[in-house]
Parts: sequence; C-alpha cells; structure tokens
Amino acid sequence: MTTPKLSTQETYDLDRAHVFHSWSAQGSLDPMVVTRAQGTRLWDGDDNEYLDFTGQLVFTNIGHQHPRVVEAIQEQAATLCTIGPSNANDRRSQLASMISDLLPDNLNKVFFTNGGTEANEHAVRMARESTGRRKLLSAYRSYHGATAQSIHLTGEQRRFANDKGASEVVHFFGPFLYRSEFFAESPEQECERALAHLERTIQMESPDAFAALVLEPVIGSAGIIPPPAGYLEGVREICDRYGIVFIADEVMAGFGRTGKWFGHQHADVVPDLITFAKGVNSGYVPLGGVVISDAIAGHFDERAYPGGLTYSGHPLACAAGVETIATMKDEGIVDNARRIGEDVLGPGLAKLAETHGIVGDARGVGVFWALELVEDAETKKPATEAAATVAAAAKKNGLLVIAAGNRLHIVPPCTVSDDEISTALSILDEALGSLG
Repeated sequence: MTTPKLSTQETYDLDRAHVFHSWSAQGSLDPMVVTRAQGTRLWDGDDNEYLDFTGQLVFTNIGHQHPRVVEAIQEQAATLCTIGPSNANDRRSQLASMISDLLPDNLNKVFFTNGGTEANEHAVRMARESTGRRKLLSAYRSYHGATAQSIHLTGEQRRFANDKGASEVVHFFGPFLYRSEFFAESPEQECERALAHLERTIQMESPDAFAALVLEPVIGSAGIIPPPAGYLEGVREICDRYGIVFIADEVMAGFGRTGKWFGHQHADVVPDLITFAKGVNSGYVPLGGVVISDAIAGHFDERAYPGGLTYSGHPLACAAGVETIATMKDEGIVDNARRIGEDVLGPGLAKLAETHGIVGDARGVGVFWALELVEDAETKKPATEAAATVAAAAKKNGLLVIAAGNRLHIVPPCTVSDDEISTALSILDEALGSLG
C-alpha cells in the first residue's frame, strides 16, 4: 500500500514547516504548489493553468512529462533502479557515447555527476591535475554553481556572501555591448577590447599560474548575454597561447537551448572540457557531467583521478538522458528552438522593446532570451522593481517568466509552438503596458 497523497493545503503547510529553500529569506516565502505538468504547461493547487516559460531553472528543454522519457524511466526502474559507479550499466555507456557523438572526435570521455555545480568542480580539478597549475579565470557576469569552488567561480552578486578571498580565482569582464565596460560603440569594438582586457589580465596575474578559464558560451543566470562574433574564437586562441584549459560551462546553454546542441557550437571552437546538466534529460532525474578531451583524459590513464561520486551515471538519470537525446533528434526539437528564436520569439520580443520604453534591451538566441528593464533609455538605469511587477502581472494572466534583478528571462521549452509564443507575447505586452 502506497503512502496517501497530500492535499494542496497539506503540501503547502508541510513545505513551510519543514523545507528549507535555496537563495531565499525563509520567513517571507509563499511557494506555489504545483500538482501536475504537461508539455509547456503546469497547474497549481487551485487548478489554475500556466504557460511555463521559466524552464523551471532553465532545464525543461524537452517540456514537462514527455511520454517517451517518462516511459524510459519507468522501464529502467523495473529493470535496474540503481547500481554503484564502479560497475558498467547499459544506459550510462549508451548516454556517454551519444553525448560524445554530438561533439568533435577529440572529445570522447564523459564523467557523470549529479548536477552542474559538481560538473564544474570536477572540471576544475581535472584541469588543475593535468596542468599542475592552480589559478582560474572566470567572468564577472557568470554563474557556475554554489559549492565551495563553483561559488567562487561565479561572478555575480550571489558570490559575495560566500567569498572568502582564497579561491585562486581571477575574474574578468566579458563582452556586453549594452553595458560595455570598454566604451565600445560596436560589437566589433566590444569583442576586440574584451579580448585585449582578458589577455592583459592574464599577463598581470602570472600566465604560467593559470590552470583553466571557465566560461559560459552564452551567459545564463547573469543576464542571458550571447557573445559577439569572434569572441569565443579569441578566447580559444588566448588559452592556447598560454597553455590554459578552456572549460565551456554548457550547464544552461547546452542540449538545444540556444538552437544548437551546445552554445559554443555557434562559434568555430572546440573546448578542452565541457560541463553539462539541466537539458541533458530536462531535469527529469538529477544528472550532470564533464565531457573530457582525449589529451586531458589521457593524463589519467596511468594515474588515478582523485575524485568520484556515489551516483555517478545513475541508471535512472542516464535512461532519461538517452531517451531525451533520441527524442530531440527524432522530433527535430533542437531545430525548432533555432527557428522559434529566429522567426518568432526574437522578432516578437524586439517588437515589445520598440513598443514599451521601459524595455532597454531584448537579447538572446534560440529559446534563451531576456528583456532588460530600465528607468531611462539614455542612462540605462536599471528598473529594479519593475521585473517582479511584470512577472506577477503575467502570472495572473497565465504566463510564468523569471524575474531576475531588472530583467525578465523568457525561456520556454525547446518544444514550444508558434501559437504558444504568440500567446505569451500578448500576455507580456499587456503586463508591460500595465506599468503605465
């Protein structure tokens, strides 16, 4: 006999009594109780229906409850729920091969983790072990996780309370023309000056000391900022010049989110290590990992890698990953994300920016977009409270988006339809208009 299900009120009351939430002051929380979800939609405890354009934490790339993935998890649970990572299991082997097949021939090994922050921790460890160096580079506008090393790699303000100043991380400014640190007037200038700044930072911090540079190919949590053309290629060249391992943090941008399998594939670059999570199986079961170049993997052929995880390559998580990738290929889901971004969502958000003066910038790629809200178009002063107000107004009309500082992040599943985008844009238009 299974344990009885809770009512909506019981769920809420027990959450508030016993669940400690992340990144939050606990006393003021009022979480929405979600009872079911399907595709791009979810329902709360009062049976209100919402278009989910949050991706939750930007991970439901294949949408909620995709039947193929749900069935794959059920079948795996009936066969082999779990097994220790020292054993081979068929789904882990298959998923590692499928991920490698999405990448160039020199990226053949995959180390599985439970999520993205662990992936970044282990990628850094691999870089340090294989180079014999310690220092790390990461951008100020970035998020790489919240464990001991990854929170120091993180460049935005969530780092501050956790920063003890002994992380061996050096931060630099990446390109962001809308709020340029380099007084640039064009994407070309921004790219050139950002690369010069990066190289000068390396030179002033002892080039021989750096093990790795960790970079999101498309910045995610800190603003959804695609890089200008040529920037990733320039970073690759600089890393090669100084013998620095290039780690591409694809945790948020990977597996279709940008309209390609990986965000770095919009440029002509091959990273040394690639971290992933989220979209690899749409978060149906926690999973992350590191894709490892042959050169770095070879370093550990005759010496033990000093790290491991109890649930590395968990069969249920990997079964979900195998079926997610197979389904994305069969249903053309990655190409749908590209087309939606280019033909529907991008133009629609650009029109909102033209219509509403509070929208200072609309930017993104694929199904990975942000609206930046400002009090004044000339000064670009952030409208710090407006995003939460707009998100709340949109929610009342059945649309969930992310409010992050003065930004709205619009990140629907890669499976989203033209009609659903049209509905969401209409709701956003009304919500922005309500600001007056």
